[in-house]
Amino acid sequence: MSVTVGQPVPDFSAVTTDGTARLSELRGHLVILYFYPKDHTSGCTVEGQQFRDLHDRFAALNAVVFGASRDSMRSHDRFRAQQSFPFHLIADTDQALCQLFGVLQPKKMYGKDVVGVQRSTFLIDSQGVLRREWRKVKPDGHAAEVLAAVESLAS
Repeated sequence: MSVTVGQPVPDFSAVTTDGTARLSELRGHLVILYFYPKDHTSGCTVEGQQFRDLHDRFAALNAVVFGASRDSMRSHDRFRAQQSFPFHLIADTDQALCQLFGVLQPKKMYGKDVVGVQRSTFLIDSQGVLRREWRKVKPDGHAAEVLAAVESLAS
């Protein structure tokens, strides 16, 4: 089962750098969930830094940002501290969220076939309905594009 734009997102809980987050407990907030391949890599760092730099503007629009990858909580804690991310990271080590949002894709790495996380972002409205999705995201400038969508939805 995968999420669909215009439909409610099934309730989920996820382990974050702040404990556990449950989608149903975030009702009343816009939720930005961005999936990225790996902590401490160049593209993922740029993407996170841009969400960090726009964080106050997201917060002013009642939007909560989460970054998600398959990395461990230990890796997330280091990455978050090193980059001063004001938002929390989800350790999707069992890949349940990746599967729900359909972000696991076949890739080639060093000539081998692997399954990796396709950089993707999802915007969930205050009632838990998926309003926008971005797939095959390019990191640079993406956070600003998401902010524009949040501003449009909030107005």
